[in-house]
Amino acid sequence: MANVWLVPDGLDGDRVDAAAARMTGLSRSRIEELAAAGQVLVNSAPVAKSHRVRSGDLLEVEVSEPATVHVVPREVSGIRIVHDDADIVVVDKPAGVAAHPSLGWEGPSVVEHLAAAGFRISTSGAAERQGIVQRLDVGTSGLMVVAKSEPAYTALKQAFRSRSVHKVYHTLVRGLPDPLEGTIEAPIGRHPGADYKMAVVASGRASVTHYRMLEAFRSTSLLEVHLETGRTHQIRVHMQAIRHPCVGDPTYGADPVLAARLGLERQWLHAVELGFVHPRSGEELVFTSPYPEDLAGALAILKQDG
Repeated sequence: MANVWLVPDGLDGDRVDAAAARMTGLSRSRIEELAAAGQVLVNSAPVAKSHRVRSGDLLEVEVSEPATVHVVPREVSGIRIVHDDADIVVVDKPAGVAAHPSLGWEGPSVVEHLAAAGFRISTSGAAERQGIVQRLDVGTSGLMVVAKSEPAYTALKQAFRSRSVHKVYHTLVRGLPDPLEGTIEAPIGRHPGADYKMAVVASGRASVTHYRMLEAFRSTSLLEVHLETGRTHQIRVHMQAIRHPCVGDPTYGADPVLAARLGLERQWLHAVELGFVHPRSGEELVFTSPYPEDLAGALAILKQDG
């Protein structure tokens, strides 16, 4: 079935995958799949996902049934339940675990663990990501909240959109940032040469990261990071942009030799604090998470080195 839209002035110059996602309500990843299959057309001609649309273009999307992702309940070792009530569950996610199942990912997920543990979560959202109001990268550990009730899902989604959720991360980066405390404002979008990662690009979405140094080592720095926005890979991309990549993150420019010396098999990045207003009671909630063993071990090695 083909659906047709006229590109408005407000989307003039946008990539077709971004514009089509805005106009159709489909996810950007779904639009990318359709474009790869020749099912996204501009003025009757198939286009690649990076094609730039112009005001007045005729956008046509052939909507077919998307590939389905099934939630298979399975308990995941290492997931810690920090808080649980009728509306929300806060989990401490280990590295190597996704927030939810997705195409191409065969590893464990938070959603599957909650299903196996008997949690009933909100049915809002796509089937495989019901209840998910925020995500952490597979290689990032720490705190995330999942909605259990429908009102909680709506309220928390709005809280994240309005930037009223308090999110604090710690990350170990290469070198010493100058200044030691600052703000990175740089738009983030898909990397033009590699779909699997993000980059600072002029056409990206506005992204704001605040950081301050907590401790300096011989060749690395431990930073506290606060996010105003929640873009995919935001901290990792912004740290690379200022030439201080997260240690253990070769995707974004980290030194694999240093990671090996510190015993790291993933980026040194941990969601240490999460705060928000409870969607039912209105109470201000704040949760904290200690460093997992691999991150704490890396710091111990750095301290021994002086």
